[in-house]
Parts: sequence; C-alpha cells; structure tokens
Amino acid sequence: MNYFLTYTVYVLILSVLMGISTWKLFKKMGYSPLLAFIPFYNYFIILKETKHPKWWAILSYLPIVGPIMMSVFHLYLMKKFGKTLFKDQVLTVILPFIYMATVNYSNAELEDENANDLFLTDEEKNAKKKDTFLGSITFAVVFATIIHVFVTQPFGIPTGSMERTLLVGDFLFVNKWSYGYRMPMRPLAIPFLQGTIMDTGQKGNPKDDPKSYVDGVKLPYTRILQFNKPQKNDVVVFNYPQDSVHTAIDRKDPYVKRCVATAGDTFEVRGGRLFVNGKPETVLGDQEVQHSYTVIASSQLDIPALYKIYGFLPVREEEHNGGYVYGFQGLTDKIAKEIKQLPQVVSMNENINTKGESAIAYKDELRTKIDTTQSIFPVNKPWNQDWYGPLRIPKKGDVVAINAETLPMYQWIISEYEHNSLEKKNGKIFINGKETNQYTIQQDYYMMVGDNRDASLDARFFGFVPEENIVGKPMFTWLSLQGAFKDGSSTYQAPFKIRWDRMFKATNTGEANKTSYWWIAAMILILFFGWEYFVKLFRKKNTEDEL
Repeated sequence: MNYFLTYTVYVLILSVLMGISTWKLFKKMGYSPLLAFIPFYNYFIILKETKHPKWWAILSYLPIVGPIMMSVFHLYLMKKFGKTLFKDQVLTVILPFIYMATVNYSNAELEDENANDLFLTDEEKNAKKKDTFLGSITFAVVFATIIHVFVTQPFGIPTGSMERTLLVGDFLFVNKWSYGYRMPMRPLAIPFLQGTIMDTGQKGNPKDDPKSYVDGVKLPYTRILQFNKPQKNDVVVFNYPQDSVHTAIDRKDPYVKRCVATAGDTFEVRGGRLFVNGKPETVLGDQEVQHSYTVIASSQLDIPALYKIYGFLPVREEEHNGGYVYGFQGLTDKIAKEIKQLPQVVSMNENINTKGESAIAYKDELRTKIDTTQSIFPVNKPWNQDWYGPLRIPKKGDVVAINAETLPMYQWIISEYEHNSLEKKNGKIFINGKETNQYTIQQDYYMMVGDNRDASLDARFFGFVPEENIVGKPMFTWLSLQGAFKDGSSTYQAPFKIRWDRMFKATNTGEANKTSYWWIAAMILILFFGWEYFVKLFRKKNTEDEL
C-alpha cells in the first residue's frame, strides 16, 4: 500500500478512537460532538480551550513526534475536566482512549483552572510551577526529536573501518536530505533510540533485547524530494542490509562507509588494490590507503611512543621465540616505511590473501553451517578480501539470470530487499509461486567499502546495499574523542584525549586540509543559550527608559 494512503488510514483510525472517547467532553466545552472526530482540528480545539499555542496541532500525527504530542494534548484535556492526580496522568498516557472514554461517559464537569489562583497554597503554586517546568522539558525533547527525525541525526564511529578519513571516536551529524528524505517506517517509537532500548538479555546479543519501536505499526518505504543519488567516493551512512534482528529498514544498525561503486559499475579487488570498471580507484585528498602488516621484532616495540607520533594504530602483540610478532591492522605506505626502519624490526610483510582461496566462515566446528555475516559474498565464489570480483552492481531495470550459480548473489535482493517469496524445489526456482529463470531488479544497489580495507566489515561480506537502506551523507564532525571506544582487536588501547583539531570540520569535501567552523558553532551556542538573557536585558532597558 502507498505510504501516504497507509498513513491516512492510521490517522483516521486514531481520529475515530479520539472521537468515540471524547465527544461528550467537546459538547461540554461548547462545541459540536462531531468535531471530536476531525483529525488535527480536534486537537486545535483542545489547545484553544487550554490556552496553548494552537499551531501545535500540526504535530499531532507526525511519525514518532505525534504520539508524544498526542499524550500531552490528552493530558491538557483531562486537566480541563479536573483530572490532575498522578494516577490520572499515568492512565491518560498509558491507556489514553480507554481512560478518556471513562471520563467522557461519566459526569465529569469543566473546571476553570484560573478561577482559584488567588487562593492557591504554596504547595499548589509549587506544583503548578513544576507542571510548567515539565512542559518546557517536554517541548525541548519534542523539538530535539523533530530535528533528529526530520533533519539531521548524530552518529558515532565505534570502529576503525574508515581510518584515517573518519577516526574511532568521531561523532558526526548526518544530513538526511542528501539523497532525498526517507520517510519514517516505524512511526511509533521511543525518540533518539535506534533499534533496542538496552542490553537486557544475553550480553552483546540484541536478539533478546526489547525493541525501541512497535513493529506492528508500520509504513512502507518511500523517499521524497530525491534530487541526488550516492556518487562514487561519497562517504555514506546506511542501514546494515543483513541485520537479522530488525525487520524495519530504518531500525537496522547504522553503518558508514565509502561508496566505491554505484549501480551498473563493475567492482574488483586485485591483490588488495581496488578497481572500478577496470580502472584503479580515485584516492581523494582526505583518504589514506592502508593495509595490514605483520612485523617481527627482536625486542618489544614502544607502541605508546608510536601513538604519540602517528596516532592510534590498532595492533596485536604476541611473544614468539624470544622476540615479538605484531599484527598492525592498517598502516599507510608512509607509516609502514618508517616502522620498517626501526632498529628492533627484523622483517615486515604486507598481509595479502592467496588468490582463488575462498574466505568462508562457519558457525560450528564440523563446518556444516556457514556464517554469512563473516563470509565473503557470495559464498559460492572463490573470492576473499584481497582478490574479489569482478562483480557487476545491480541496477534498476536489469534483467538477471536466476540459476543455481547466480542464486547466492541475488537471493537477498529477491526475498529480503524487494520482498518477494523465493523457493527452490526439485532443482527449480520459484518467485512468488511461479517457476522462473530470470528476475528484473526493482531498485538501484551500491558497493560500500571502508577506507581501512583490511579492518572493514563491508560490502565484500554483506553484499549489495539497496537504495532503500541509504540514510544520508555525513556533514561534519562535531566532537572527536580518542579512546571513547575500546578496540577489542588491539592489545594496546588509545589514550583518552579530545581531538580539538577535528571538531566542526566537514567530512565529505574530499580535501586533505579541511576548514574548521568551530567559531560558527560557538556563535550558535551563545545565541541559543544567551537569547533569553539578551531579551530580558533589552526589556529591562526599555522599561528603565520609559520611567
């Protein structure tokens, strides 16, 4: 069903529930009972009668924001009829239409909230102030939620897959309109949470954690005002395609990688070097090509001293035959050359997998169950991280052959990304119940790969990224904390420090030396927090002038 048609159905259902549970209350306020059934206008009347800004009514049914605002408006209405106790407020929020219906069909009468202000006790005045304060907090949360849902969203970088373009501990703001705005697909959700509320079950296993959204209330995928699509070399934020925990696309784990190939391109890796359409990749100014190395040293290297020179270098250290073996996760050619010249270093070799050797991981010791999340995609090809492809990226409208050889490459596209039923029976393939040997691709796909190639779980493992999973493009780094996240793959950890030189710098310019806009951020913060002070100061000055 169309997104906006589905949305309209939800609005009408809620409006009917609102009308059934409040029509008598509207009548007692002097309005036609039928107005309680009219979307948006019913809340407009409540705001008018309770002396709140009437334009808030437009927030009533917005995805994610709407449920919060509706609860607030219901509380206003119940307060209008004298239901101000804590239990009344809890019931109004948890069981809104049921509790309001009990008030609606009882003998509840209107109360003049301001009639007895002169006779309020100090305790009642404090309670009123508390309500005002909580209202301010609520609308601060609502405003932040609107920005978070409809404009830009903050993300943190917990792993080194994009080193040294994006560092572990960088915190980014992502522009959700870069490739057209993707409408929310789970409108009933807790603000600011991505997929789960907290780790309550088996540690590190999100499958048994409570979800932060209601999966039963869903809207189909749609994108509006799409004037651009991801281009080669864009750094892109997207939802992990093969997330087995969350069926909602917009609730899958967010990843950030570089778009190295777009729909219709041919992607290939030869000896750890990336090629697109047969040509070597274009390396931008803010990229540093890195590779993993094994270093054998006669004595222990001073890794903390190397950190001071080069920054954090994830490394595994082991003692071996009286010396030390180091596995560096990702070194640039320049850093590798300088480490090789250290007096303790006996040998240094770049780690490159053997051509034709499949990189398949298994879930069990008997090697009967393939772990697709840790295996190279597709699992039936003799490919690995360093020797991959050539692989053509599917494009909308492509007609692809479907057989036993190609099925591992396209099965996720057919069944998961494009939502068809897929069966294999007696050596034959059935899509939506019909036997077939071909399939027409319904959307564009992309190849997303980390700049730190040897330490990146990327499209070489999870395959094509569908257009519907694209979130947007990172705009700038607003905070950068070295040591904010522990690196489980490294023997040594990065010492904590604030990387001031990275803050408020654009992330997607491709330039090596980016301009910092911290002074603009400082001005915005001063205006934001000092606005009320300056307004009061101006009013005070005007009053003094009048006197």
